[in-house]
Amino acid sequence: MSPRKPVLRGGIDLGGTKIQAVVVDGKWNVVGSSRRPTPTSGGPEDVAEQMSEALKDAAGEAGTESGGLRGAGVGSPGDVDTEAGTVSQARNLPGWAGRFELGPWLSDALGTAVSVGNDVGVATEAELKLGAGRPYDSLIGVFWGTGVGGGIILNSEHWLGRGAAGEIGHMVVKTGGARCTCGRRGCMEAYAGRAAMEIKARKKHEGGAKTDLFKIMEKHGRDRLTSGIWGRALKAKDPLATKLIDRAIEALGAGIASAVNLLDVEAVIIGGGLGVRFGEPYAKRIAKAMKPHLFTDDNPPAMHVAALGDFGGAIGAALLSANHRPDTAAKRAGK
Repeated sequence: MSPRKPVLRGGIDLGGTKIQAVVVDGKWNVVGSSRRPTPTSGGPEDVAEQMSEALKDAAGEAGTESGGLRGAGVGSPGDVDTEAGTVSQARNLPGWAGRFELGPWLSDALGTAVSVGNDVGVATEAELKLGAGRPYDSLIGVFWGTGVGGGIILNSEHWLGRGAAGEIGHMVVKTGGARCTCGRRGCMEAYAGRAAMEIKARKKHEGGAKTDLFKIMEKHGRDRLTSGIWGRALKAKDPLATKLIDRAIEALGAGIASAVNLLDVEAVIIGGGLGVRFGEPYAKRIAKAMKPHLFTDDNPPAMHVAALGDFGGAIGAALLSANHRPDTAAKRAGK
């Protein structure tokens, strides 16, 4: 009798600066991975093409082809229709204001059924089931990266509301405040999102503010201020980087505390490109910034950095593929 082939699934985490793809085995161990930069121009098909290639590379590293995967999942920003596999209003991605059939497109390209979920939602579920959220029945996942996304777990279940629950980045922390990339004013993301911080940094730099942020960016061959660039600038005590990150911490503290006051969750998990990059010291700073705004400041929620790190969103997407196989995706993939 020939040995049984392991069940392998794929997961893709679509971020504003990077696309992370993984292949996992039946115990959710990563057995193949690949990372590509998110395109800065073009449109949804250009992004989807890079997502497809990233998962094919990860599958190759795992010793298989994408068509040999049991299924695949995607965690995407924007307004996600999980049943149709469509994504719209992904404004931190190039040319993606309208609706795009991401799941069906990837199913065709990869030769396997592809499920699509909200990026932060699937990452939060992964932390609940496999990571830092395992001891808790209620938590908020706060993913600090290109934007600021949130996932809510209540009674061990992912709370979706009417479909858009968890948009913590668009909680207003200052009435009439800074312009957000969503077009509104005063959102937490307008102060803490990497994209909004870069816009602010460029304006300040053009106005004469001293900073080496853009020199560091060019030195490392980047065309935007990634989490790694911010990290290097902070290490060098760059004055503008320090000022903007301090501003972001204050906004995160106020916004997260307000969400905790409403839901009274047991824990907050900090993830995302910036959250994982900065780690425990910055999670502690956020907890400190939350304290003045907490109604029960003598009993704050536990604070953790996402245990699954950079792979969390992609592993969560793979988990999604095990729980949700849209009929349309399965039919398109010929499964």
